[in-house]
Amino acid sequence: MQASAVPSWVLRVVTTSAATLAFAGVVWLGFWLLFRLPMVTFAVAVAVLLTALTAPIATRLRRAGAPAALAALGGVLVLLAALGGIVSLVGFRAASTLQDLTRPLAAGIDRIRVWAIEGPLSLDAQQVAEVRNQIVGRLYDAAPTPGAGAQLALLVLAALVLIVFLVFFLLKDGDRMWRWLLERVPARQRARVDGAGRAAWGTLTSYVRGVIVVALIDAIGIGAALLLLDVPLWLSLTLLTFLGAFVPIVGATVSGVVAVLVTLVTNGVADAVIVAIVVLVVQQLEGNVLQPLIMGRALSLHPIVILLGVTAGGLAAGVAGALLAVPMLAVAYRIIEYLRTHPATPEEVEAPAVPVAAG
Repeated sequence: MQASAVPSWVLRVVTTSAATLAFAGVVWLGFWLLFRLPMVTFAVAVAVLLTALTAPIATRLRRAGAPAALAALGGVLVLLAALGGIVSLVGFRAASTLQDLTRPLAAGIDRIRVWAIEGPLSLDAQQVAEVRNQIVGRLYDAAPTPGAGAQLALLVLAALVLIVFLVFFLLKDGDRMWRWLLERVPARQRARVDGAGRAAWGTLTSYVRGVIVVALIDAIGIGAALLLLDVPLWLSLTLLTFLGAFVPIVGATVSGVVAVLVTLVTNGVADAVIVAIVVLVVQQLEGNVLQPLIMGRALSLHPIVILLGVTAGGLAAGVAGALLAVPMLAVAYRIIEYLRTHPATPEEVEAPAVPVAAG
């Protein structure tokens, strides 16, 4: 007696379940490797962001007739020339900035402690003192020692060298890498993957350009107010504002609080109130005007999603995770939206033209 054939729906369920489990296993393995090699992961992520920033330069050089290697080298050189001053400023002033800011911040916290005890709140002096000591201790611990600073400098130098080489090869061979990946995708799904990749790349490019413009505007606005008020550490605070803008919501809030506290200690209450007003105005302008106008759809995420993403990234990978959380969320959201709005059709059986990743 011949056995009955297995129903087709059973085969589909088994196949789909196996594919889902295999995909979940690959994703888990990928994230495990990412967290096991944080320096390499961060270097690759930064290299991709910088490639998105410099890709138009390499593309223009290619269209002008330059070979791929020369066009990539030109993009890298322009990037190094543009960022060299910023990197030098950050490298030489980062440690001194932390050391300069710890004393004024500690003094500002002391003023707040006195107001909390003797002011209208009338809090318990011992509890306030314990909180104050914890905060001040963390501030002083943040300032690196000479040995830790030297070790950090070596790690940063190694990461920068790796990033430069990655950017060069991504600009030079990005189209070949993308073609190689597309060839591993089933032909029926290749058009959707290609379109999702284009959408993700466009979102990433818009995000990188937009966040730099927004960071510059924030730093110029708040830095100008600090300079006009003659705050002694205005340059350090301006640098902190610029860097803080790369972490949406959280970075701007922290840098704004630091600017107000330092101004409170060095210049008094009146100037601190003025700085607080300027910070609030700049942040409202950023959130309601600059980001929608400059970034467009690159950051069409709800503030709660951004806040949760930054928090999760910071808890998982520290400052690097907080910096990379938002662009990763924006890219993931754009890919999901593209796949949702472009369902697969039976006619999608031929491989599409491969985009040039450098453009």
